[in-house]
Amino acid sequence: MGDVVSNESLANLLKEERRFAPPAELAAQANVTAAAYEQAASDRLGFWAEQARRLSWATEPTETLDWSNPPFAKWFADGKLNVAYNCVDRHVEAGLGDRVAIHFEGEPGDSRAITYAQLKDEVSRAAHALAELGVRKGDRVAVYMPMIPEAAVAMLACARIGAAHSVVFGGFSADAIAARVQDADAKVVITADGGYRRGKPSALKPAVDEALGRVEGVEHVLVVRRTGQDVAWTEGRDVWWHEIVERQSAEHTPEAFDAEHPLFILYTSGTTGKPKGILHTSGGYLTQAAYTHHAVFDLKPETDVYWCTADIGWVTGHSYIVYGPLANGATQVMYEGTPDTPHQGRFWEIVQKYGVTILYTAPTAIRTFMKWGDDIPAKFDLSSLRVLGSVGEPINPEAWVWYRENIGGGRCPIVDTWWQTETGAMMISPLPGVTATKPGSAQRPLPGISATVVDDEAREVPDGGGGYLVLTEPWPSMLRTIWGDDQRFVDTYWSRFEGVYFAGDGAKKDDDGDIWLLGRVDDVMLVSGHNISTTEVESALVSHPKVAEAAVVGAADETTGQAIVAFVILRGHAAAEAEGDTDALVAALRDHVGATLGPIAKPKRVLPVAELPKTRSGKIMRRLLRDVAENRELGDVTTLTDSSVMSLIQAKLPAAPSED
Repeated sequence: MGDVVSNESLANLLKEERRFAPPAELAAQANVTAAAYEQAASDRLGFWAEQARRLSWATEPTETLDWSNPPFAKWFADGKLNVAYNCVDRHVEAGLGDRVAIHFEGEPGDSRAITYAQLKDEVSRAAHALAELGVRKGDRVAVYMPMIPEAAVAMLACARIGAAHSVVFGGFSADAIAARVQDADAKVVITADGGYRRGKPSALKPAVDEALGRVEGVEHVLVVRRTGQDVAWTEGRDVWWHEIVERQSAEHTPEAFDAEHPLFILYTSGTTGKPKGILHTSGGYLTQAAYTHHAVFDLKPETDVYWCTADIGWVTGHSYIVYGPLANGATQVMYEGTPDTPHQGRFWEIVQKYGVTILYTAPTAIRTFMKWGDDIPAKFDLSSLRVLGSVGEPINPEAWVWYRENIGGGRCPIVDTWWQTETGAMMISPLPGVTATKPGSAQRPLPGISATVVDDEAREVPDGGGGYLVLTEPWPSMLRTIWGDDQRFVDTYWSRFEGVYFAGDGAKKDDDGDIWLLGRVDDVMLVSGHNISTTEVESALVSHPKVAEAAVVGAADETTGQAIVAFVILRGHAAAEAEGDTDALVAALRDHVGATLGPIAKPKRVLPVAELPKTRSGKIMRRLLRDVAENRELGDVTTLTDSSVMSLIQAKLPAAPSED
């Protein structure tokens, strides 16, 4: 699992004394009150059965949880439902067809409002189009899209016909697409010519074309026209979205599927380098995604305008842009571009334009806004905001307080949510009408969720202690397995501690028993909210002809959370050449990683070294490299084969960081 983290190092974190009580008005009208904790504690399964009744079932479930074959859970197993019907049709049938589902804001400034009635028609047409392209219940469809409404429509159309989607983040490379298409055996890929990013069109289809040159089995590529860029075209395989979708009927009868029918696969970095296809199913996932969206944001769908700034390529976009909000009949904003295009106030301009009341964003973004300056949000009217959320990684207390003061005007509660791709929905978070919040803490498990912190021997740590975050009872939106690899599922999540789920995160409990997340304890780096495994970046570096070996660590970075720092041993001839000009080589290696894995994985610093610190068994000691990269005194070097290696590396370090 990587180096075992000492419980001391996990426990001796900052002390935070600030507390913020819930606003009285919000607390008085809150969707969920303190009673929910007691109700769930006294009858956990009854509590979840009640939340499932917030959905529309074609066949009501009589069984809540089947845990007869752990760790393989079944929730609401004898129930049947259609996820897309729950997200779209039932709101139209309830007379809410004119309610705006999505306020789309394109990066260039184009916008459109899509009502629930219009969304229902578009999803129905897209479902017919997929069926015409041969997609059937149980098939897999890959989605590689910009942040445009058609991305949500594509996902819902898959759900409507019972095909599992596998969304690949639009910033990933052809290699990443190929690996994911191949692993899931996708039949169709849905993409776009491109999307707008940083003020210009960014092509997407070329990466799909390149990926499909390497894998078999994809019958069609469905292409949305967004940017109007010229695209290469493969006759018979490629189909324009507008040509096939617009001629379909808007009448489509959704079929009900078993609650355990696969809804989607979402790949997350694996520490062995091969991505893990996290499988989520239908009934339990939608129950928890919808309930947590309602509870944690105190959503009032009649009056709220909700905006989650994530990308649909990540689980946050699945659960809190597509499934949770639409199941709840919310009105939401979807924004295509970056927060600094065409200016650094773009997010606040959007909040002002649409009267956003609930904002859900990442600590990386918040730290970036802090760096840009308080004067930027101060220029906009943010008085519509009432609840602020944070997701993706632990938020530093200072960024939390800045968010509250500068974005929330000192009046909005902040819900700092801990959850993962694997958990499917929020697990630990304050409730805005109940919790006296503490900057930097996710605080306590949500009603119906059982989480705690344990030591190396799986003993629960006392208040004030640190260790490993574990989940001790199954939950509705949990991953069901790793696609095609049940054994890896068991080994990865259930083997570290007997009978409980180990998330891979370090955590501590404070003196009140509230939980503070301390980041990953294994070799996965968290860069700008994205999990990137050291192994994948090392593999990319070593694939360069001049590199013999690489060790990668995540070093603390005040903007991105962790920055990727790579130590590389050059091949003989390259080492001699590099003596004169390391800058050109470093730039080439950074670009090489960006081209192989995507720009998000590009190392911030690349340091050519003569040797790497290794144990006698040949294991690279990344902990020591992290000490060096963070300019700390070195930890224990006694297990090294050759401890002089570290002084050589330290001597090289002052090389200035390379920036884009």
